[in-house]
This record gives sequence, C-alpha cells and structure tokens, in this order.
Amino acid sequence: MRMSIHMFFAPHPTCSKQKSVHCAYLHSSAMVEGYSQQPSERQSAHYQPTAWNSNFVKSLENRNNTDEIQKQRAETLKEDVRAMIGDTYANSLTILELIDDIQRLGLSYHFDKDIKRALDKIILSVNGNNVMKDQKIGVHAIALCFRLCRQHGYEVSQDVFKRFKDENGNFMESLSKDTKGLLSLYEASYFSFDGEQLMEEAKVFTAKHLKGKIANKDLVEQINNALEMPLQHRMLRLEARWYIEAYGKRKDANYLLLEMAKLEFNMVQSMLQGELKDMSRWWEDIDLGKRLSFTRDRLMECYFWNVGLIFEPKFSDCRKSLTKLTVFITTIDDVYDVYGSLDELELFTAAVHRWDIEAVETLPDYMKLCFLALYNTTNEMAYDSLKRKGVNIIPHLKRAWADICKAFLMEAKWCSNKSETPTFKAYLDNALISVSGVLMLVHVYFLLTETITKEALECLEKKYHPLVECSSLIFRFSNDLATSKAELERGESANSILCYMHEIGVSEQEARKHISSLIEETWKKMNKERVAADSPFEKPFIETAFNLARIAQCTYQYGDGHGAPDNKAKNRVLSVIIEPITLVQRLQHRSNLLDTVS
Repeated sequence: MRMSIHMFFAPHPTCSKQKSVHCAYLHSSAMVEGYSQQPSERQSAHYQPTAWNSNFVKSLENRNNTDEIQKQRAETLKEDVRAMIGDTYANSLTILELIDDIQRLGLSYHFDKDIKRALDKIILSVNGNNVMKDQKIGVHAIALCFRLCRQHGYEVSQDVFKRFKDENGNFMESLSKDTKGLLSLYEASYFSFDGEQLMEEAKVFTAKHLKGKIANKDLVEQINNALEMPLQHRMLRLEARWYIEAYGKRKDANYLLLEMAKLEFNMVQSMLQGELKDMSRWWEDIDLGKRLSFTRDRLMECYFWNVGLIFEPKFSDCRKSLTKLTVFITTIDDVYDVYGSLDELELFTAAVHRWDIEAVETLPDYMKLCFLALYNTTNEMAYDSLKRKGVNIIPHLKRAWADICKAFLMEAKWCSNKSETPTFKAYLDNALISVSGVLMLVHVYFLLTETITKEALECLEKKYHPLVECSSLIFRFSNDLATSKAELERGESANSILCYMHEIGVSEQEARKHISSLIEETWKKMNKERVAADSPFEKPFIETAFNLARIAQCTYQYGDGHGAPDNKAKNRVLSVIIEPITLVQRLQHRSNLLDTVS
C-alpha cells in the first residue's frame, strides 16, 4: 500500500512560517533516541531563494501550435541536409566541415547513421588507404578528421600529426600563420588519450599562438570561445545556442542548415518548457521545498542539469525522472551538510539502507517527509521500469542510495571532527560516491538501456568502470574548485583542495592548480573509453557519462551555479530553456538569388 508523503508532517500550530523548521524539530525531538542538539544550534547555509518560482514557470508561453507548422518545415529541411551529407561529389573536407557544423548546431541526433556512413567513406577510400595519410591534406582537415573520428569511436593514432613537425621535433612555426588550422588542432588536442605527449605538445603550441590571433576578425569569436573552454568540455545545448548565433554571422553559412538549426532549437526548447511545467507541478505537490526551508530550492537548476545530461526529445521520460532524482540529491545533501545532527543522520542512513516503510518510525518528522518522498518516487521509477522491461531494479537503486547516504554521513563526521583531516586518497574514495555521479549514472543506465547485462551491473556496483569513475571525478573536482571557499566558511573540513594542501604542504593556489591538472588528466582517461571495443555500455549511456562531466564543468565554471546561481548561471538557463531564437527571414540570401537570376 502506498503511503501519503504528507501524513507524517504537521507543523506546530503555534509556529510561524519562519519558524517551521525549528518547530518540526521540536515536535520530533522526543522520538530521537540519543538526541542532544538544541534547535538553536542548527546550522544554516543561508541559501538564496529560487529565482524561478512556480508562477514564472506557469507563465511560459505555449508554442505548440507554432511548433506544428515549424515541424513540417523542419522535416523538409532534414531531407535536404541528409542529401548534403551523402553528396558523392563533395570532397572530404567539405563533408567533414558539414558534419562538424551539424553537430555543433545541435542537429546530429537526426543524422547519426548518415554521419557514420560518411565518416566510414572518408576514412577508407576505395583502395583502402586512410585519407589522413594523404600528404597533400593540411592541418585543418587532418585535425578535424582526427577529432570527429575519435568522437565517434574510431581508433586514430596521434602519429597523423607527425608530418607537421620539423627536424628538431617541434611543430613547424609556419603553422602559426594558419589560424583556422591552429584552432582545429587546438580542439583536437582535447580528444587526446593518457600518455599522448604529441597531443599535449599540440595543445601548448596552439594555445600559445591562438592567444596572439584574437585580432583575427573572421575567427575571433570562435578563438575566444575555445580558449575559455574547449569544445570537448562544453555543454551541448549551450554550445548549440552559441554556435547558431555565431554561425549565422559567417559569410559562408549554409542558410538551409541554419534555418533547420533555429527551427529545431525552438521546437526542442518548447518541449523542454512543457517538461519543466510538469516538474514544477510535481515539486509543488511533494512540497519539500517549502517544508524543508533550510534546503536549496533548485528545481530549475536541477532540470537544467539534466538537459545538459541528455537533451534529445526521445529521452523525455528519462530526463524528468533524472530531474526528480537530482532534486532529492540536492535536498538530502543539505540535510547531511547543513541541518541534521549526527544522531539523526545515522538514523536516516540506516533507514535508507533498510528501504523499509517501517523504518520511517525511527526518524524525526522532517526526515520522515524526506524519506517517504524519496521512497515513493524511487519505487515509482522502478515500477515503470518493471512494466516496460520486466526487470525489478529496486535492489540496484536502493543500494546506490544507501551508498551515497553512507558517503554523506562520512563527510558529516569529518566536519564534526575538525581536528582530523582525511588523506587525499581517503577523501577521493568517499567523494567519488558523495558527489552523486555514480548514483546518477546508475539511474541513467536503467532508464536508457534496453538490455541490462550482468557485466554492466558489475561495472556500476562493484568495481566502477572508468567512464563512471572519470566523469564522477571531474564532477567532484569541478564542484570543489567552485564551492571550497563557502564550505570552509561553514566549517566543513574535507574537500580535495584542503586535503591536498594539508597532506602535501602546499598553498591553496598550488592545490587548485593541481586539481585543475587532475581534471585534464581524467578527461584523457575518459576519452580512451570512447574507442574501447569491449565496452559493456551502449552508446547513449557512454555519451551521457561524457555529458555528466560537461554539465559539471558548465555549472561550476564561474562559481557555484547550483547552490548560489549568479547572473551568468541565470543567463545560461534563459538561453537554453526560456528565450527562443528569432527566426529571421533569409532576405539577403533571397536577394542574392534574385540578383543571380536577373
């Protein structure tokens, strides 16, 4: 029998809204054995209220009628673009640049099979020779082909760039005059594997020369964008919005491709707004944001996170389930980090481990509400999976939740015992779980995968697969770089920066530099998994693991975009979810056509 998530919470009748959190605690204190902490001792992180309340979400314009008209036009354009990819008369570079534009404009999910066929054809010519061995091809074409091939899982050696080195083993200085080639080689260098020294040299060489090319009027915007964060690390949907606008300024823009990109972006955005409204109604119904007022109310940020994780329209149900998951992660993290006493946190951890409805009786009232909401929602996800796939995933989901609660509890104990700082390794072993990347990817696996295998489950639950470990570590390091200052001010004593400083005896600046270098090294290890022939995971899961690292770097690029979103964070939400792209008529293009005819 399903239990109501509201039945155990009743605010004390004499309490005001401002005092409801403390009152809930007073009401439950007698039920908690070993209780010692007084209400006045409760911490508060003073999180800012949400900038995106339910009234704002409800006010979003319904564009469904317009979408139907746009959809018909987009279908026509889709066939035109498909014909461009398969053009047998176009040279290899033209097709490679087209594929790159399609991907960066956010359209590649429509053309996966077409792109693979085109790349197969380009890599192997009719006589079996690899096109990248052609000595006549310049650095731009080679670097672009290298990047696209590695991105799509083809094994390509870094040795293809040896031809651009001089007799001393350095990259030829003549390359510095080829700005487009430099930019392509720079982006390609971020697809390197661990130990590829040549690619590291390419990164240093190109970065040095690109910084002196910002006066190049044709490529200045792309150069600045790449130097700020390389393409490989960028959130796909945010990159699509930026690239649509940048591509529209180019003199060589393909107007059919641009029109399709704008139409598709707006149609996807409209769909995302519909999902957001569904999520807003759900969030209001469970009422956690208001009841647990010490937590971060971050529904919009959680939804944006999962748009970054997986944006394609066909994964709508997955995206909404992951949004619910992320909301619970944020809320429960705040229970452990900010509000709960150690006694209460022990009880909550044990309740999640038992995953038994009777365990709720051991909890104080505010935790009852939290546990029941988590319990009901997770079981609903498992029920939907059982209906669709005939597999009971509750044991796997509850194990993942038990693991993260144990990791949260360990961090709470470290915070409580400020006299002892964990070793860097001990911190990372725990932080790999506490950052929630593993929990997210466990859910992603069951939500996306059609055929569940024993091998994949072992990689998610016992010895973590490099994809899971690497994306989670990038998430953790990015988070620590952005939030360590606020955590230290709250009295938390364990994060990667502080642990490294304490263990090695270096300054905060040196520790931050080291953590940043670890992010780069971790990306290299993850890149290798893209071309692994024996991966236990299907392509959608692999891409989502990469996207987890990307949305983490996006969220924490300028600060804590989740816990303390600033204007930059809000503008990201506006550009991806709220503000449509203006569909300007192709007047200049039509004028040019008329001039040609006359």
